[in-house]
Amino acid sequence: MEWEFNEYYTLISATLVLLLGKWLVSKIRFLRDFNIPEPVAGGLIAAMVLFALHHAYGVSFKFEKPLQDAFMLIFFTSIGLSADFSRLKAGGMPLVIFTIVVGVFIILQNAVGVGLASILGLDPLIGLITGSITLTGGHGTAGAWGPIFEQKYELVGATGLGMASATYGLVFGGLIGGPVARRLINRLGRKPINKAVDESDSDEHSDVTDVFEKAERRRLITADSAVETLAMFAAAMAFGHMMDIVDAEFFPSWMNLPKFVWCLFGGVILRNILVSLFKMNMFDRAIDVFGNASLSLFLAMALLNLKLWELTGLAGSVTVILAVQTVVMMLYATFATYVFMGRDYDAAVLAAGHCGFGLGATPTAVANMQSITNTFGSSHKAFLIVPMVGAFFVDIINALILSGFVNFLK
Repeated sequence: MEWEFNEYYTLISATLVLLLGKWLVSKIRFLRDFNIPEPVAGGLIAAMVLFALHHAYGVSFKFEKPLQDAFMLIFFTSIGLSADFSRLKAGGMPLVIFTIVVGVFIILQNAVGVGLASILGLDPLIGLITGSITLTGGHGTAGAWGPIFEQKYELVGATGLGMASATYGLVFGGLIGGPVARRLINRLGRKPINKAVDESDSDEHSDVTDVFEKAERRRLITADSAVETLAMFAAAMAFGHMMDIVDAEFFPSWMNLPKFVWCLFGGVILRNILVSLFKMNMFDRAIDVFGNASLSLFLAMALLNLKLWELTGLAGSVTVILAVQTVVMMLYATFATYVFMGRDYDAAVLAAGHCGFGLGATPTAVANMQSITNTFGSSHKAFLIVPMVGAFFVDIINALILSGFVNFLK
């Protein structure tokens, strides 16, 4: 028996999950100490309740997936609309270094996956599925490569395995980022900020470079600015939709970029044309509000759609590979990402972000960093670098590296 939730009930359920997560984090010290994002905390409890109902009564649940995808696209579009070229120049060499660090990790992730798959007697391509295809790439990349493996290389069940592995990554990417960063920050001796006297939560003291950095900050927006901002979202997402069709029609399959990348790119183009050519005053506060709300709702819906009973069907060998990949991510974030990015507070926040999209997705990375900066203070550097690398550069690098691995293996 399957219970279907239409878009209205899906949205209601997601908001309840977010309220539950906020309440849990406020009441349970363990969640605060390890900086577990509120959508992850509430979403995991909801997923376990649904799993218990499925186990007891055989009922499954289907939430409106297009609504989840829509909020994901809105979030990535908000990243693009926040990406002023004059701001991106501030990334400078750290942006380049972080991109290289991420690229090296993708190679390592695939080497670990392929190596373990071979040792365990599995097809080496399964190592790529439990490598950067699903962990760095997420559900979108899994959905793109799965049919190719099934049709061209006759790897039965590649798409299903990819979706299950990507779901694993989404959950654990949100669970390990906070503890990894917390340990590094404790080593630095940095203390939590005193929110009672921290004036940065006031919109009066806000800066446009703070977009996504403090999700709980009160933003002063008007109905006119909200409508104009929604129009920009619509234009950028329409561009993303059209380019996704062109991409699928004219690009080689292994070079297809996910729709969210095109939406992000559309946001970047639109913002910089409006600012540079038309001298338009962008409504960064409205972009911030829509982006953060969409981020939280996307994560809540993704975890509502988490079917734990399907994850229990993962073969033991695949579970071993994913567990090792989780440990490798934690070690790499600690001894490579943190070290090469400067061994400071910003580097610790970047490590949390890398855990987020290195195992899960860019929204998870941003949620990880928000949970850290809400406790220990701002990190403009991390919030400048991670969204652009995690949402744009990493997909291009991942596609090139994956094509190289596939050609080498087959």
